[in-house]
Amino acid sequence: MAMGRRKILRRLIILVFVLSLSGCFIAIIHLTRIERKIDEKREAHVDKVDLGVDPRIPKVATHIIQPRKPVGNKTNIIDRHFEKENPVRVLNKTSAYTTNDKVHAFYYPWYGNPEYDGEFLHWDHKYLPHWDKKQAKKWKSGQHVPVDDIGANFYPELGCYSSRDPKVINAHMQYMYKARVGVLVVSWYPPGKADNEGHPSDDLMPILLDAAHRYQLKVAIHSEPYKDRDETTVKADLKYIMSRYGNHPALYRYGPKSLPLIYLYDSYLTPARKWKSLLKPGGQLSIRGTDHDAVLIALLVEEKHMSEISNSGFDGLYTYFAATGFTYGSTYRHWSRLAKYATEKGMLFIPSIGPGYIDVNIRPWNGENTRSRSDGSYYETAFKNALQTNPDIISITSFNEWHEGSQIEPAIPKSIPKFTYLDYGKNGPNYYLDLTRKWVEKFESNTY
Repeated sequence: MAMGRRKILRRLIILVFVLSLSGCFIAIIHLTRIERKIDEKREAHVDKVDLGVDPRIPKVATHIIQPRKPVGNKTNIIDRHFEKENPVRVLNKTSAYTTNDKVHAFYYPWYGNPEYDGEFLHWDHKYLPHWDKKQAKKWKSGQHVPVDDIGANFYPELGCYSSRDPKVINAHMQYMYKARVGVLVVSWYPPGKADNEGHPSDDLMPILLDAAHRYQLKVAIHSEPYKDRDETTVKADLKYIMSRYGNHPALYRYGPKSLPLIYLYDSYLTPARKWKSLLKPGGQLSIRGTDHDAVLIALLVEEKHMSEISNSGFDGLYTYFAATGFTYGSTYRHWSRLAKYATEKGMLFIPSIGPGYIDVNIRPWNGENTRSRSDGSYYETAFKNALQTNPDIISITSFNEWHEGSQIEPAIPKSIPKFTYLDYGKNGPNYYLDLTRKWVEKFESNTY
């Protein structure tokens, strides 16, 4: 009887031992799977791209951008670019730059491709017809067909990228960091709105703010015109911007009150009397002294806009266009007068300079407004004219407005049947980033 009990006890001990081993084995497999999933998530996250970022720079939030409609396992041109170039490892002890928040660059987050957006956006831009129907018949119509045929006269080094691609965002921040640009001025529409060629992109703002913060950059808003935009909708936009992004350390603020600075493109489309109610103290819709007060910068196109902007209660004016002579505001010889007027009225004057202008691959009839880059001399002349006004801020048109050929983003040589893209010649793809850094240093040292 005792022998039988001992046998049963031994068998129970063996069974417990076997079950324990099995449990350990299952647990190890489970933990391995969890670690693998975590690694996969890290791979998808923008922080995973090892660009030598200083770990002391805080991570403000975690945002993961996922492709909307993946298109298989094709090698992305961005991956090839990073494998080939692996742009300089920034924010380390041996190659640190400092950004200058007096230098702003207009930035467009509206590009898309099938991998991240389900379709091409903006790269397949339509040919825009001439406003005169008789003239319109003389010019090319239809739409561009990427990836070889795009709506631009230059071809980007990063190819037909998506503005949602984490590697693109990192590359763009690096480019601006190396050029010592301090503020990217992001083309912005309220949630659910977009231009005719793109998708809504307000959801990208948190990602851009986080990425900019890692590279010591700031972000300002460039409010684009949309249907029925007026003083009432702009007030709602300001409330939204403050509630959503107002506490982010990368949001650009200006002046003794440290208020967010907002550029208002095509501000002249709303009458001055309406802006007064929003921008003058005591106005019916006044933002002054409220939680959504801001430094509002109006676009000056015509000479008459000088008094209109001042009387409306705007805090400053900018000229935007990269083609000198295209408007009163973009004409260099008028800048000293504009600067003096702005100072007298207690406003900011922000001249906009660009490396050149060409948009005939979307406006084939607009050749008269082409401005040759002239191996960089056009850009340097623009910088010199801007600096002679002793500005508080200079704006660059643009970082990546490819349709209008005003970009400083790297471009490469490329030819397709019946068309050869422009490029930066013997100076190489990074030439305009290098020129920008050179003139930022002249700006700082007053050696121009």
